[in-house]
Amino acid sequence: MPSSDERSLAALIYVASFFTVFIGPLIIWLIKKDSSKFIDYHGREYFNFLISYTIYTAAAGVLCLVFIGFVALPVIGIAGIVFTIIAAVKSYEGIEYKIPVIFRIL
Repeated sequence: MPSSDERSLAALIYVASFFTVFIGPLIIWLIKKDSSKFIDYHGREYFNFLISYTIYTAAAGVLCLVFIGFVALPVIGIAGIVFTIIAAVKSYEGIEYKIPVIFRIL
């Protein structure tokens, strides 16, 4: 079971993403990834999530040319917010949550 500090910092990766999408989570992850396997896992999971949803958003933007993207963009946005909140809660509970429908690149 991860310590309370590890759980808080892992949850902070997701919470900070609402205010600074890239820089805040990156700083937390880079500073703590070598000292905590739990924080490293959630940092990698968040950045895989960010890469995947950036690709999904770009594809939906292109699909706006054929009007499908106008439906896909709000769905992607809502899913991004919901999965971020779920991941923050699960990481605070000490669970290694796998965000669905993302590419595991890192």
